[in-house]
Amino acid sequence: MNEKTKWIALGNTTELLAELQAQGGLKEIVVEERRIVLSHAGGNFGALNARCNHMGAPLAKGRLKGGCIECPWHYWQFDHASGEAKHAAHEPLASSGGQVPRYPLKIESETLFVDLGGESERVRPTYNPGHPVGREPKREAGGIRVLGLSTTAMDRAHPRYSTSEDLLKSSLARAGRELGVETRFLALADLKFRACEGFYSKSEKACTWPCSITKMDPEDEMATVYEALVHWADVVIVATPIRWGSASSLYYKMAERLNAVQNQITLKDRVLIQNKVAAFFITGGQDNIQAVAGQMLTFFGELGFTSPPFPFVAHSRGWSAEDMERNETSVRQDESLHGHAFELVARAVALAKKTLPEAAAAPSERREAEIHKPGAH
Repeated sequence: MNEKTKWIALGNTTELLAELQAQGGLKEIVVEERRIVLSHAGGNFGALNARCNHMGAPLAKGRLKGGCIECPWHYWQFDHASGEAKHAAHEPLASSGGQVPRYPLKIESETLFVDLGGESERVRPTYNPGHPVGREPKREAGGIRVLGLSTTAMDRAHPRYSTSEDLLKSSLARAGRELGVETRFLALADLKFRACEGFYSKSEKACTWPCSITKMDPEDEMATVYEALVHWADVVIVATPIRWGSASSLYYKMAERLNAVQNQITLKDRVLIQNKVAAFFITGGQDNIQAVAGQMLTFFGELGFTSPPFPFVAHSRGWSAEDMERNETSVRQDESLHGHAFELVARAVALAKKTLPEAAAAPSERREAEIHKPGAH
């Protein structure tokens, strides 16, 4: 115990129980500057320190589930009476969730009392080695590395032709042959990753690096994108179709999950993306090219990327071009368009060489590769 016994009356048990039931079983109270989450489950009251063991989230804003308080930020669970972590659970990186401080309670004459002097010690969680993608970014030695990132939505079991992906693959192949760079192709359609679940909307501190979902779900393949963007690539070429005047749905699904990268700048003045170049291929049967390009340039600029002069190549036959088979044919056979796409890659590589002179002088170990699975190299 930290102090001598100090019992403080909290109120009538019947009234407190009614109040707790109306609030889902949890209520934060302040007793002599102590923030306490009061609860009732299994016929018993519980009183814990109001801050989660993991990152200090307000437990009273969580949920009462099976006698445990579930944290509202990252879903850690603690026994509502003892404070012992039961399912720290949802984060495999935690080997033990520890214990939230508890306060003794007693009932006398239908009044609930809490002993402030009986507060138990906080037992901090212990962690396994962190997620590998969360390591400090450090460029490995070697030549310039170019990532082609396709955001077109596609069922790989029933593949179809994609104009944006065609431009991307042809320009990467030529870059590998003619520019002496290492290239990789990554298609978001090949990855299974969850949509952003709004951790930032709960609190900016709840949006973590690596992304909270990535840390909690070992099968979430957004880690492949993080690894490629943050740790591997010097140049990123993002290709998207135009869908109803916007970039593809997979592009936006990825972009929302990249909030975890940008938020490190806000929270910790930590810039994960440095000395990297981004450029864009935009194709579609509908127009609105400048708006799509503007969003992509702004977004990748906010992550820390720079862009070369004339940073995007685009193709559209206009709003009324519903004959998509002709659109496909026009891209397949347009040598000039494919040439412009390669020239954009060349401009991006030239900019990267200015930024990374040591990489410009180094030979590439490998020219072409495709990334199909998380961690593939």
